[in-house]
Amino acid sequence: MRFIPTRFHGILDYIVGLVFIIAPWIFGFSDVSYATWTMVAAGVIVLLQAVMTDFEVGMVHKIPMQTHLLLDFGLGVILAVSPWMFNFAEWVMLPHLIGGVYLVLGALTTHRIPSESYRTRHTSAERAR
Repeated sequence: MRFIPTRFHGILDYIVGLVFIIAPWIFGFSDVSYATWTMVAAGVIVLLQAVMTDFEVGMVHKIPMQTHLLLDFGLGVILAVSPWMFNFAEWVMLPHLIGGVYLVLGALTTHRIPSESYRTRHTSAERAR
């Protein structure tokens, strides 16, 4: 069941991307290098996807929304299992697990197509060029 509008998903992407980047220092695991850089890399990827996606809050409009959601799903799975995959679960795992599950659930519950008003405006602007 998809009930999250793409515009809301995009706004959350910018917020969550920034939270992922600063999470190691907020939640006190910045001394665990693999855990830190996994979370920072995930945040950068989330932000880049948001900027590059063809939806209401994207800036470059190169990645289709369906591809964005597929990438969110994959990144979520990797982030959720990263504490065990990179062997830092002994020190920190909850932020990665929660962040990964969040990305997976967001990918599964967000509309695949941006709103009709966005698509109408975007198509009209392309025709005018």
